[in-house]
Amino acid sequence: MQIIENIPKLKPRAINAHKGDFGKVCIIGGSIGMSGAAALAGRAALRAGAGLVRVAIPKSVLPIVASIEPSYTTIPLAEDSAGRISAKAINTILDAVSENDCLAFGPGIGISGALRSILEALIKQEQLRLLIDADGLNNLSAIKDWPAKLKANLILTPHPGEMKRLWAGLFREQLPPDRRDQAGKLAQRTKTIVVLKGAGTVVTDGQKVYINKTGNPGMATAGSGDVLTGVITALIGQGMSNFDAAVLGVYIHGSAGDIAAERCGQVSLMATDIIESLPKAFLENK
Repeated sequence: MQIIENIPKLKPRAINAHKGDFGKVCIIGGSIGMSGAAALAGRAALRAGAGLVRVAIPKSVLPIVASIEPSYTTIPLAEDSAGRISAKAINTILDAVSENDCLAFGPGIGISGALRSILEALIKQEQLRLLIDADGLNNLSAIKDWPAKLKANLILTPHPGEMKRLWAGLFREQLPPDRRDQAGKLAQRTKTIVVLKGAGTVVTDGQKVYINKTGNPGMATAGSGDVLTGVITALIGQGMSNFDAAVLGVYIHGSAGDIAAERCGQVSLMATDIIESLPKAFLENK
């Protein structure tokens, strides 16, 4: 695979630009007890430059998510008895496909048969640019032969545990020990962009590969992956290709984590510290 060294950059903003020029993105996630994940992704998308961010969550947790950040809008979704998005939300979610430039599915969403059916409907949407993270990936791994059903343009952002589950559902061979090999084979098999998170995050489309050098152990904290989801989704909404958005998103996310660690130390670093450091990370990567 071709090794990529250069970090992509966003184009300068036109002086007469408006918010519609910088992407309408929708984060689908959240459940009772996991409302913060969707909120973190939404806040990160705003800090990463998305013009309009919508967060679609179960209706019972909407007041919580809405109170965390006034700059995104919220979409109430039908829910099941456990406070997860239910199958009745499918029409509202499909409406979001046509109303947004990019969707993210997964932060705090939980696992259920209804969620798998919703996700299966989403991956069948032609031209949809869709990032799948967290429990979205665990739902995806349970959909039989999902690559054969795929019409959307996907970015998958697994951590090592989610990678094992995705691999087990698609390959008979054992997961190779080399992370670059894991990500490359998954990308080739599924024709997706794979972002294998961890120290030295791997980004690949199966042909090109980028190994990230920013970031630190303090970022191994709850919510850090949700922030990355928001950043990459926002960059896609601003017109970057899926691969370039993933590379820049991973780089900026790690850089923000390094800036945050300088300020508060690795031990005390939280996901919100990464979001607060995104402005400086973008300024340093002009």
